[in-house]
Amino acid sequence: MSRGRRSPRDAAAAVHYRIAVENSHSHLFTVTLTVDQPAAGQRFALPVWIPGSYLVREFSQHLQGLSARQGGHEVPLKQLDKHRWQADCAAGQPLELRYQVYAFDASVRTAFLDATRGFFNATSTCLRAIGLEDKPHALTLERGAAPDDWQAVSGLGATGLDDDGFGDYLAADYDYLADCPFTLGRFFSAEFVAGGVPHRFVLTGAGGWVDTERLVEDTRRICETQIAFWHGDGAPPFDRYVFMLHASGDGYGGLEHRNSTALICQRNDLPRAGAKDRALKATDGYTTLLGLISHEYFHTWNVKRLRPKEFARYGYDSENYTELLWFFEGFTSYYDDLFLRRAGLIDDATYLQLVAKNINQVNQTPGRLLQSVAQASFDAWVKYYRIGENTPNATVSYYTKGALVALCLDLTLRDEGSGSLDELMRELWRRCGGGPMRESDVRAALRRVGGRAYDGELAAWVHGTDDLPAERLLKALGAKVQHDAAPLAQRLGLRVGEAGGALTIKTVLRGGAAEAAGFAAGDEWLGVEFAPARRGAPAEAWRVHRLDEVDALRGERVKLTALVSRDRQMLRLTLNWPAEQQALRLGVDDAQRLAGWLSA
Repeated sequence: MSRGRRSPRDAAAAVHYRIAVENSHSHLFTVTLTVDQPAAGQRFALPVWIPGSYLVREFSQHLQGLSARQGGHEVPLKQLDKHRWQADCAAGQPLELRYQVYAFDASVRTAFLDATRGFFNATSTCLRAIGLEDKPHALTLERGAAPDDWQAVSGLGATGLDDDGFGDYLAADYDYLADCPFTLGRFFSAEFVAGGVPHRFVLTGAGGWVDTERLVEDTRRICETQIAFWHGDGAPPFDRYVFMLHASGDGYGGLEHRNSTALICQRNDLPRAGAKDRALKATDGYTTLLGLISHEYFHTWNVKRLRPKEFARYGYDSENYTELLWFFEGFTSYYDDLFLRRAGLIDDATYLQLVAKNINQVNQTPGRLLQSVAQASFDAWVKYYRIGENTPNATVSYYTKGALVALCLDLTLRDEGSGSLDELMRELWRRCGGGPMRESDVRAALRRVGGRAYDGELAAWVHGTDDLPAERLLKALGAKVQHDAAPLAQRLGLRVGEAGGALTIKTVLRGGAAEAAGFAAGDEWLGVEFAPARRGAPAEAWRVHRLDEVDALRGERVKLTALVSRDRQMLRLTLNWPAEQQALRLGVDDAQRLAGWLSA
């Protein structure tokens, strides 16, 4: 295959992109966009967000050097706003645009390029030819200045590739192209079959010490379990799937796509080869990674195909609002860890620990009493993805509380003997799997599965701010419910950082002892003072570097003075030590009753 030349099978594409590595040290991709039959004054736009990550990210900030030519001549371009351009071109004659994309965002959302690897989503690299979005789109991935030993992979269908994955790809339309990221570089690659469908697992950024056999096998078990959940012995709604995992020093995240996912984990979370007994319990970090893999794979059904009506057709030019992220992200967050248990990758006790962690996280968020999870879904664009020092006080996570809504609905259905959330999800798939879903569909499916209306539960749990009855329901299903002393930071109403020997206040939680004392985000807690222990004795003053030192120095005293630095001023804050608070701990009480839920 000649570089830069279109495959004959791509000739029907109305829009064609050529993307090449321009300079890895400058972090630049070069893009050439050809429109065979442009309109007069053809317009182009770059998306401002990527589906699955609900924040306007202004991808056009990284586009540079845009020019256009038609019939061998330069064509003027007029910028209409922050992300749209118009070419002063004639109709019906091929129009070519050239530009570069600066790619140095190591997340799963945009584009990245350096000497070690490359990655990009079409939403941050491929201008939309407005009016032609529903036509076939071809993409030729050229090696350009990339090293000769680099490979490439994508979930996008190929029409002509070399052995390394460079060459011609074809999408039915722009939406399909936007849903298929690319990974480039030197990577580990393995294949397996789940549900009769080939899956590929690609890993970049990791060393030879990784137990890739375990990682791939555990992923296969997750896939088999989820496919069986949705389809029994049937086939999934895709004919191939690609996992693209990048291991980094401290990164974490994932983004779902229709037949692939882009993932980032910390290297230390990967399983290590040479372990004496692979059957040993997975580390917390590896369990977190498997949960991420499970989460993004479940999205292949729950949000990519079973999607809210507001996402029936993505609008790439502005926010797309919905109140249903509590279902699409929250229910996915409920099932991600549950499938680890059902796939046999964790035991009952470990799973219940993960449930308890989620419940404690929600209960320790003051914003849960202020904002409903439906409101949190709608406000994701301005609150959830714009995290600040007041975020826990003003909002609740539609991931964590949405997972609790799923848990409580599941356990309520099971406790009443009328069904389960599993049946609800499959009923919704039958009703809405090929099209948009509304909250009214959830209500109707609940009535069908549960035999009654659940409007009261949805009003209180989804549209209200009441605490959910998770503990009572868990106990009824065979879990042992216990309580321990809450962590010190939570008791004080603080979230802190302790890096470099400095005790820094990150968040002051609403209604806590720290707020009453006058702490503020950004304060450095330098030390503590105590009143004299007896008449005539000197006052005590101590330097502190960690929060647990404060408790150790306090002893039995219930009042102290905190020495705080704020904007280079020294402040003395009177802190009244709070009463004990509790955190939930779950264990196994009745394994047989739990099995009906956890092994379903």
